[in-house]
Amino acid sequence: MSAQSQAPNILFIMYDQLRFDYLSCAGHPHLHTPNFDRVAKMGVRFTNTYVQSPICGASRMSFYTGRYCASHGAQWNGFPLRVGEQTLGDHLRREGMACWLLGKTHMKADAEGMARLGLSPDSEIGARQAECGFDSWIRDDGLWAEGPDGFYDEKRSPYNEYLKSKGYPSQNPWSDFANAGIDEDGDIASGWMFRNADKPANIREEDSETPWLTQRTIEFIEQAEGAWCAHVSFIKPHWPYIVPAPYNDMFGANHVPAASRDAIEQDDPHPVFGAYMGNKIAQAFQREDVRQKVIPAYMGLIKQCDDQLGVLLDYLEESGRLDNTMIVLTSDHGDYLGDHWLGEKDLFHEQSVKIPLIVYDPRAQADATRGTTCDALVESIDLAATFVEVAGGKVPDHIIEGRSLVPWLHGEVPDWREFAISEYDYSATPQCVKLGLEPRDARLFMVFDGRYKMMHAEGGFRPMLFDLQNDPEEFHDLAKGDAHQAEIDRLYGYLARWGRRLSQRVTRSEDDIKAMRGKSLRKGILPFMYDGSEVPDDLTEKYRGKAPADYTE
Repeated sequence: MSAQSQAPNILFIMYDQLRFDYLSCAGHPHLHTPNFDRVAKMGVRFTNTYVQSPICGASRMSFYTGRYCASHGAQWNGFPLRVGEQTLGDHLRREGMACWLLGKTHMKADAEGMARLGLSPDSEIGARQAECGFDSWIRDDGLWAEGPDGFYDEKRSPYNEYLKSKGYPSQNPWSDFANAGIDEDGDIASGWMFRNADKPANIREEDSETPWLTQRTIEFIEQAEGAWCAHVSFIKPHWPYIVPAPYNDMFGANHVPAASRDAIEQDDPHPVFGAYMGNKIAQAFQREDVRQKVIPAYMGLIKQCDDQLGVLLDYLEESGRLDNTMIVLTSDHGDYLGDHWLGEKDLFHEQSVKIPLIVYDPRAQADATRGTTCDALVESIDLAATFVEVAGGKVPDHIIEGRSLVPWLHGEVPDWREFAISEYDYSATPQCVKLGLEPRDARLFMVFDGRYKMMHAEGGFRPMLFDLQNDPEEFHDLAKGDAHQAEIDRLYGYLARWGRRLSQRVTRSEDDIKAMRGKSLRKGILPFMYDGSEVPDDLTEKYRGKAPADYTE
């Protein structure tokens, strides 16, 4: 039997803005997630996994290409992924595996590039370019906001259409029901307002976003033929922080941890850190009454995700598909939730840049590692390499910059990376303006070696440095003094090494180049020789012997 025919299907599940430590298998003291734990017992939980950017769009483009942000260039939400950038779909289809999208992507098509090349969005190639290389089963990016200028996004929402079919009386039922409760006066209590986070969303639980996508996923699997990779991308627990009953009041103030922050962080902070601590998101999460409402809702959203994961797992098991389906659970970034005086994501503290990653490989080679953890430094781009190997292919390492996790899953200890990299381009944010930077200078880089974490900021700023062994909460910025210059220099050396990587020679692999050597000689192109003795005789055979007779008219 060929390696391709033995390849399991791949269920690649992403939860938007899920923190690495908000799972019971990762040690959360109050939030019980038995189905995440169930997959962890079946597979390997990677405990040191970092995204290539702590912002949705850039992070996802790295997941989908297996390349760093500086390589693929789509470094912010709404920055198009350029036409021609190879994606999971391109790599997997070469191995006979279909690649489907269900849910959210944050993909922005390179419309200008497609037009330049004459690619119609209605063509198969054009549609895949517009969907980040996926074939789209059902795409819905969520956040169907509506303001004085109309919808935030004019594309049709399959989820909104579903709610309309269920009888919700609105042109935008996501806004009026899924993202809203009802206040004491019977008025809409929008989920956009933190003060409403403790109210139940005014929607039947089974009609809310997470169960909706779960059922669409089961429908997809039911009809799927041949080998497939399905990227199932849930919008939750991403804000707005509002969840239907019974999840809205499962957790309360007694389940809200004290914020992980210290006054020393506000003492002469790094200018970029200071700018983010002063923005409106951070100021909201610096209020304890906000945390007391938002965090229980966030936990409720995760609990609902876990319950729906259980629905999927039960379906796979009962239908006999579990033994032939690789399951990957992860997130595109974390959520500060008031830690470090911040909200949202953006910077490189663990709460933001570190993500959960649990991988179940159903094959017998993974039996020895079931229920274990792996502390290796993993990057999100490693999943693309992993999937190609699982599909039976050779990882094209001149294109994909991640490394396959299969050796770790199979109990091996491969030669591995010394450091992890993450990037953040904040040129489109108010913080760039506040700091007086040109867009090209509003860029951050993280280098982390497993102990020391450094943030480099373009624009002439000093770095930040944390020692996670002695300061796991990342309160003390060691770059404020000069006692750790040797560590800073060493990490800058890593950053320079990374910056010298070969990232753009994507049309020729190492094997291609080796195979090219000498081909022109075989076709008789023999310059720079004195008498031909410099090459094997067979290469000069056509140029030896008697001369042709003189040609005369």
